[in-house]
Amino acid sequence: TCDTGDQQTTAAVQLKEAAATIVEGLRDVATHEGEDAVFECRLSQETAQDAQWFLGDVPLQSNEMNEIRVQGTRHRLTLRKVTLEDCGSISFQVGQHSSAA
Repeated sequence: TCDTGDQQTTAAVQLKEAAATIVEGLRDVATHEGEDAVFECRLSQETAQDAQWFLGDVPLQSNEMNEIRVQGTRHRLTLRKVTLEDCGSISFQVGQHSSAA
């Protein structure tokens, strides 16, 4: 607001939050059947609402076999007690950015 005494004008500032980008991508993991496989990605900011993990083309959710955790800018997927059927591409997507291992 600018006030000169007998005149006043007001303006507003609106900001759009910048989209999150992947700062540190996924790395390949080799493990033995029955062990856990852990994948981690680091983003440019903490407030990424649209982050999603995939095994092949299948979206993953946190459950007894998959643990999905977010700690700050770090997003972690743990595949528990992997089997040969879990072999394949793991990918992480946020907005228009993705990383695969």
